[in-house]
Amino acid sequence: MTNRKKPVPGLAPRHAALWLLTRILDEDMPLDRALEAGLAKDGPLTRLADRDRAFARTMLMTCLRHLGQIDALLKAFQERPLPRRAGPTRHILRLGAAQILFLGTAPHAAVASAMELATRDRNARHFKNLVNALLRRTAREGAETLATLGDAGRLNTPDWLWAGWEAYYGAAQAQAIATAHLAEPPLDFSLRDHSTQSDYAVSLDAAPLPFGGLRRNGGGAVATLSGFEAGDWWVQDFAASLPARLLGDVKGMRVLDLCAAPGGKTAQLCAAGAEVTALDRAAGRIARLSGNLARLGLTAETVTADATEWRPAQPFTHILLDAPCSATGTIRRHPDIPWRKSRDEIATLTALQDRLLAAAADMLAPGGVLATLSTIQITSDVDRGYFDSTFSIYRKHRPGEQYVKGPTEAEAVPADFEEFRSSGLLDDVSLVRYRWDQTYSTDAYEKLVRSYSNTQTMEPGSRENLIADLRRVIESEYDGTVVRPLVIALTLGRRG
Repeated sequence: MTNRKKPVPGLAPRHAALWLLTRILDEDMPLDRALEAGLAKDGPLTRLADRDRAFARTMLMTCLRHLGQIDALLKAFQERPLPRRAGPTRHILRLGAAQILFLGTAPHAAVASAMELATRDRNARHFKNLVNALLRRTAREGAETLATLGDAGRLNTPDWLWAGWEAYYGAAQAQAIATAHLAEPPLDFSLRDHSTQSDYAVSLDAAPLPFGGLRRNGGGAVATLSGFEAGDWWVQDFAASLPARLLGDVKGMRVLDLCAAPGGKTAQLCAAGAEVTALDRAAGRIARLSGNLARLGLTAETVTADATEWRPAQPFTHILLDAPCSATGTIRRHPDIPWRKSRDEIATLTALQDRLLAAAADMLAPGGVLATLSTIQITSDVDRGYFDSTFSIYRKHRPGEQYVKGPTEAEAVPADFEEFRSSGLLDDVSLVRYRWDQTYSTDAYEKLVRSYSNTQTMEPGSRENLIADLRRVIESEYDGTVVRPLVIALTLGRRG
């Protein structure tokens, strides 16, 4: 006679959410990578039906998005902190509280499943009575107590991140940014064939975006949506699609996509007719990129290597560099970031960006085009440093080359970049600032575009049209939300 435990209804997705939360918070695994691992051969998401898989993801995202509030509430209810030997007890409590407070789960279901999770863990089983007591109290008093603990946005923002926002934007704007992060982000699609936009707008229940894309505000498992299996589209934030467009017409051109995985921009370049080499240092990420391209019916040369060390046999005419960064401008989509990052990491990332920029300079052909971008980090010092590094690195690595000056728009240079007036950089580059009165959510323009492009290869007015379209999207989709945009485009046309 076997001693196998009977399956508990609803336990499997909760166990999967617990597994994912543990990977992210205890092992410092990024959200996207944790989800990939969960879908791997032996991962806990693989065995779930689509509905349960979606529930597991919803629990995880909700818990991360409201983690500060949840922890503050549990701290208020606990007489003493949990000991280290408690194992996953804290995460079990967090997931249970997330269900009760923010997902509307029936309290008895949330409590019973949490108790079962604790019972099945050799460490947490010793604290199952505590789990029961705390979650039952959360069901009785949680909502009322939570309202007394402080503002939701502030509670869900770590001190190091809040301090940076407050110092640069002021308390009111920092508050607005934090509040925006509590909202679910939309789902954006890039289409392989732009002529299908109107058809997929209907089947995906999505709104059209500039350049043939779509935006869907509803949920749903991506793999079950119309057109996924046919490879007619891929998920790509609208903002992330802009830098590749600033390379100009790449049909038939050799293009290097540095730090390419998971492959959204690679797919975009391939669909535009470019001969793409996609490079990433992680073999697993390259495998994911290759799988994505295969689904789309697109091909690219892939290279698994360190971009700071690898060099091609021949230089490239076009290079796209999406440099690693703190990604604090994408918190709505990646709510793990506030709890995994720290201010100290920015210095390390800045040094890596410098090495990648230097490598890109070595690999760019005379007269070539480089588009480089870094996710908004919502602090001015990091962005100014990235600009300064780019200019100094290119002057060091390409000392014999001259630059074509763009339109004189010195009056458009923002006060924050006043140092460029005295540095002489305006002799080489046109720095343009666009700031509007409308306010919008941070991931309406997650990627701050820094484009160094050959002005003679860009169609007249293309940059102006791009900005105008972006403004239209911001005004129509994000009216009334909260972060003012700072869009900076640099034009650096280089003669061979």
